[in-house]
Parts: sequence; C-alpha cells; structure tokens
Amino acid sequence: MTDQDSTPADPAGDIAVPADVVGKHDAEVERLFGTGGPLGPAVGGFRPRKSQTEMAKAIAHAIAGQETLIAEAGTGTGKTFAYLVPALLWGGKTIVSTGTKNLQDQLFSRDIPTVRKALQAPVSVALLKGRANYLCHYHLERTLANGRMTSREDVGYLREISRFLKMTQTGDKAELARVPENAPVWNLVTSTRENCVGQECQYYEDCFVMKARREAQQADVVVVNHHLFFADVALKDTGVAELLPSANTIIFDEAHQLPDTATLFFGESVSTSQVLELCRDVLAEGLSHARDGANWGAVVSVVEKAARDLRLTFPQDIVRLSLPQIAPSSEFFPALAKLKEELDGMLEVLEGQAQRAETLEQCRTRGLELAQAFKDWQYDPKAKVAPGQEAVYWVEAFASSLQLHKTPLSIAQIFNNQREGVPRSWIFTSATLAVKNDFKHFAHQLGLYDEPAKSWPSPFNYAEQGILYVPQGLPDPNSMGYTDAVLDAALPVIEAAGGRTFLLCTTLRAVKRAAERLRDEFDKRGLKFPLFVQGDRGRTELLDQFRKAGNGVLIGSQSFWEGVDVRGEALSLVIIDKLPFAPPDDPVLAARIEVMEKKGMNGFVHHTLPEAIINLKQGAGRLIRDEGDRGVLMLCDPRVISKPYGRRIWQSLPPFKRTREQAEVIEFFHSGAGKPS
Repeated sequence: MTDQDSTPADPAGDIAVPADVVGKHDAEVERLFGTGGPLGPAVGGFRPRKSQTEMAKAIAHAIAGQETLIAEAGTGTGKTFAYLVPALLWGGKTIVSTGTKNLQDQLFSRDIPTVRKALQAPVSVALLKGRANYLCHYHLERTLANGRMTSREDVGYLREISRFLKMTQTGDKAELARVPENAPVWNLVTSTRENCVGQECQYYEDCFVMKARREAQQADVVVVNHHLFFADVALKDTGVAELLPSANTIIFDEAHQLPDTATLFFGESVSTSQVLELCRDVLAEGLSHARDGANWGAVVSVVEKAARDLRLTFPQDIVRLSLPQIAPSSEFFPALAKLKEELDGMLEVLEGQAQRAETLEQCRTRGLELAQAFKDWQYDPKAKVAPGQEAVYWVEAFASSLQLHKTPLSIAQIFNNQREGVPRSWIFTSATLAVKNDFKHFAHQLGLYDEPAKSWPSPFNYAEQGILYVPQGLPDPNSMGYTDAVLDAALPVIEAAGGRTFLLCTTLRAVKRAAERLRDEFDKRGLKFPLFVQGDRGRTELLDQFRKAGNGVLIGSQSFWEGVDVRGEALSLVIIDKLPFAPPDDPVLAARIEVMEKKGMNGFVHHTLPEAIINLKQGAGRLIRDEGDRGVLMLCDPRVISKPYGRRIWQSLPPFKRTREQAEVIEFFHSGAGKPS
C-alpha cells in the first residue's frame, strides 16, 4: 500500500500513471476550484479549499491513467464536488454508486445538476434503482382486479398509486410522498426478479424498469447505489451488468459501506417470506387460470404452514446463530425437512398445470429455484475448502420470517475478479476509510492490495470548534445499569447544551431505556426539550422535526450514526454510549475471527477494533458539519482511557480539545462557545 501512514503534501506523487498524463489536468482543476472559477457563482457560500482542489487533482490523475484510488476526505472537504468535476469533464461513461437511495436522489436532483450547470458540461445523467422502486403496470392491474387489501389504509394507498400511474414519467415510488416507502401495498404493485413476466408482459414497452435501464444505457453518468451495484454483480438483474462493459470510470461514494454490502450480495440466502410470497402468487394464478386443476387453497396452505412452523422453531423475536450453534436435537432440522417436502409437493401440482398459463410456469420456475436454494443450504464440516473460499452457514430469525444464509468470509477474491478485464478507473471515497491514517483494513477487505490510498484533512478547526469529553467514574460498559449511569452523566450536559443533542446508542435496548428515562427526567426537571426516538417515525421525518425544534434531543442507534447532516444551532452535543464493537455472537464475525486466528493474526486487533473505529468516526462526524459549528463529543465508554487500545481510538478521531472535567464542558456551553458564531 502506498503512502498509508501520512497525509501527503502532493497527492499526485505516487499514483502510477503514464508520464504524459501526470499533471495533465492540474491547471484546469486549479482554475475551476479557485477564486473566480465557475463553481463560486453556482454554489452559495463556495470558497476555495486546498484539500478539495488536491483531491480533485488526484481523482483526475486516476481517471486519466485508468487507475484505482482510495480517497479519504475529512468532513467539510467537499468530496462530492471533488469527484464530480473530474468525472463530468474527463470520466467518459461514469457510474457513481452511493450508500443509500436518499444520497442517490440528492446526487441526481441537486449535486450533479449544480456542477453540470457550473461547468456547462453537456453530459446526460440517469438515475437507476432496483426494480422494487418502480411501479409495475402488470402487478398494479392484477392487485386492483383481485382486491385483496387487508386494511382500509391500503385501499386508500392503492387509490393514490393508481392516480400516480397516470401522472408519473418514471414510476419511481420516491416521487409519491403520500404513500410511505415501507407501506406493505408496494409489494403488491412492484415486481421482483422472480415474478416479472419479462418480454411476455403486455406492458413491456411502457415498463418503468425497462425505461430506466434504457436511459441508463444511453446516459454519460449513471447514479446507482451499492445495493444495486452488488445485487447486479451477483444476480445480473438490475441493469448494471449491461452498463459495466462500457463504463470508463466507477466511483463509490460512502465506500466504507462496501465490504458489508458486497458480503451480503456475494453470499446466498433463502427465506420463509419468499416461500409465503410464492404461495400467495400460486393461489392467485391457480384460481385465475386453472381453477379446475387443483384444490389450490389446500395445495398452498400446507406449504404456508410448514414455512411458519420453521420460523416458530426459534421462539425468540430476533436470532442469529451459526449452523454449528444449533443443537442437533433442535426442531429446526425436522421442520426444514418438512418444508422441503411440502414445497416439492406443490411443485408436482404446478408441473401438471404450468402449461396453462405463462404466469403459472413462472411460479413453477420460482418454486424450483427456491427448492434448490433450500437443498444447497447444507454444511459439510469435513469438506476441504480452498483458502479464501470459506463461508459460514447461519440462520437469522425476524418477527415473522426466518432466513438461511451462506456468507463468504472474504469477498476480496470475488471483488477482484469483478475488477479484472476492461481497464477503467475505480475511485473509492468516504470520510472514514483509514484507522489512524492506515488504510489496510478497508483495502484488504476488498482485495485492493498495493493500490494508492490518500487522505485529505478536514478544513475545520476542531481544536477551536469542539471538545472531546470522556466522563469520569463510569462503570464497565457490560455491567448492569450501564445505560442509566451514562444518562446520569449526560443529563447535566444536555441541560447545559439546551437540548440540541444526539444520543447515539449501540443497541435498540439502550435506545428504549434512554427514551423512558429521559422522558421521565425531563418531566421531573421541567425541561422543555422535545424528545425524538428512533422507531417512532421514519428517519427523514424525525430529522426534519429535530432541525425545526431547535432544542430537541434525538435518541437513535445504527441508522443515525452516518449519512445524517444537521448543521448550525440545532445540534451542539453528540453523546455516544459505548464503543461500537460488533456483537461477539455475530456468526459471520466469529467465523472470520476464527479463520484469522488460525493464520496467526489477532482477530480483535486486525478486524474488530478497526471496524469499531471506522464506525465511531462516522458517529463522531455528526457533530461538526460546518465551519461555524461548535459542540461537544461526549464519549462515555471508559475503555477509551483504561484499555491499551484506547489511544488508537481517540487518535483516529478529529483533533478536538480533550477533557474529562464536566465543569469545563458546562462552561463551554454557558460561555456561548457551544453556539455557532
């Protein structure tokens, strides 16, 4: 790995590009990002930032030389423009992949149009999402005809969706704000890879999924998200596979999420909910096209019962167990055998009726794929596995479904295979890729060995703008009553900050306890701080209300640690209850560590700790979002002081002034330093 342990003065210096392209675009980048350049008038409050300009140069070099670049940019660098400017001018056919659909929409609707207009770049741009985001004419028509709505609310939503169909150009459900994105009715009016009728569909020419893919084929820049990108690499079902051969540049923003997302898609999984969806469709199609062919209700009900019985073999709400952890005497094994048997029985019936309708044939094909997936989920502990090909077999139970997973322990080789072939540039960027300026952990997970890695510092003056506060006297984080001890330490600071707080927890149980306790304490103390709790409403709605309140306290877990931007006065205190170590009972983590330790590595030092640090950097990054922001990062976990690895943790965080004195923090707020200037 080149230049991993320092922040370089000249980021172009060690990127292996041909001599004729080194510095090729430097002067132009300087002009565009400099005083008097075109970005100033186009972007309110834009001013030249050295980190942003140097990062843009490095990306321009990587694009010119068809090279890979790992680029970490501190909060406030302006990394989005730093990659968009070179991509729009010199990137050729470019795929930009982001961490979430929200970021995807922001890039497509706001950032790219702004840069394109400023540069007067004649590039066409397309947005491509997974098929579940697009309204399906065929399934909407079928749902309207069947009229099987379970609630009055769904009937109202269906009416809205029918109206939307007549007005929309894209069919993207994000445009229909009146129907929540997670409303169950969407499952009935969108398609899946399994139930799409394809070219046989009477609406094929008008299909929104096909339309989005055609536009993506023709566009210069295509905005996707990581889930879509890797689902395609694994399933070839999202339209990205058709884009990849012609792409010259691929940019992953929020790249720190890639190892987890890629692992999810390069693995295999099958769930009882897929079985229940198939049963629903078999019943509908059987009654529509072959009513006399079978007693469809009876055919389907035994399979549904077997699927539900399999879920019930684990009485707890949420379970994650590796296959060797399930007792051989568990009812899980006979229940799984029973489900396979009943599924085969339904397939026999479909075999005899499938020729009567295309949709019945489709159900049969889906059933065969599901049956095969259940058969493939078989672990042989004696089987010899090639190094790098190891996988863990595990089960995950949710409230009403059970998933069986086979997850690769390393995706480095698989991802490397995807990158071979056509020469192109690959840019990986995020605010959190390194641990104390060392990129090895991130790079090795993706097989990016010996690729150039660079870090550009944030323009913020952290020592002036904020304090890192580690309170004294807190008990061990695993002790009983730890959350209450955190809240005891936090309450005086929340009060001094005038609310304006994010309380980030590592577990949902801590979120629930903190919400109960703070509601009670605010009431007792007469504190008029509005409380916003994850799960009460959608994330976007909670954040909007938190910003508007101006003195709110928001309690959240993992989904609020990243991708959340609250600038100015509304947020001045971020409290983190514990270091975000992955749960030790996570079956994939446990298996990874076992393999590492067989190779003589230390699983904690080489995997668990770097993961926690990158996660912590994301949480800490919520505090200072602007040059005018001021605030306190309150890190409650005493291990950051008491453990030998603590130094590595706080040295990876922004260089805040540090204190352990509550009085100093309260004075910071009372003196007005906690408010933006």
